[in-house]
Amino acid sequence: MRQRKAKDLDRRLEECAELMIDNPEPDKWQEYFGRDANTFVEIGCGKGNFIIKKAMDNPECNFVAIEGQETVILRAMEKVLELREEGVPLDNLRFMCTFVNDMRDLFAPESLAGIYLNFSDPWPKARHAKRRLTHRNRLMNYGQVVKEGGFVEFKTDNDDLFEFTLEEIGETNYAIMEQTRNLHGSQYDSRLTMTEYEHKFYEQGKNINYVKIML
Repeated sequence: MRQRKAKDLDRRLEECAELMIDNPEPDKWQEYFGRDANTFVEIGCGKGNFIIKKAMDNPECNFVAIEGQETVILRAMEKVLELREEGVPLDNLRFMCTFVNDMRDLFAPESLAGIYLNFSDPWPKARHAKRRLTHRNRLMNYGQVVKEGGFVEFKTDNDDLFEFTLEEIGETNYAIMEQTRNLHGSQYDSRLTMTEYEHKFYEQGKNINYVKIML
């Protein structure tokens, strides 16, 4: 969905500049964070609830939030600034405003511990299948930057996209570690972090599909 441009967008983005990594060099993430730690990426972070909670709960790890729309990523970064004012440093979280084509343009080989894909655009038309973030080409691309034993976690309310995803996983050599068509009625529910969309769907009683694969 196209977002209306936020008021004073440029000024507000400048205020968040310390959180944003523009045109990253793939092998310099240790330098960007000022330390070497397991690094996790969310592609399509939306307003940031999920990745912010992850960073707060796991201060020993690094987190990167990727979002293609400036107005949306702005809201996520401003939440981080508000938390900092409240005394929560969140020094382990950085943002990138971009649409991902090849993960190798952003991250070095085997440099990530895991990737989160939450409620990704389903691209429902068949001719757009290769744009889906769980197309087999994308999955193989993730495996080029995630180290052995790392993972991809995927959640969606879209049943057709979930079926597609399972078929695409079947075309790779990746192993499914966890899978359910009713996340919040499953054994995995209590330890997974909710997104904004997920909380809304949960309140509506809608089922959430979930799969985790090892790369």
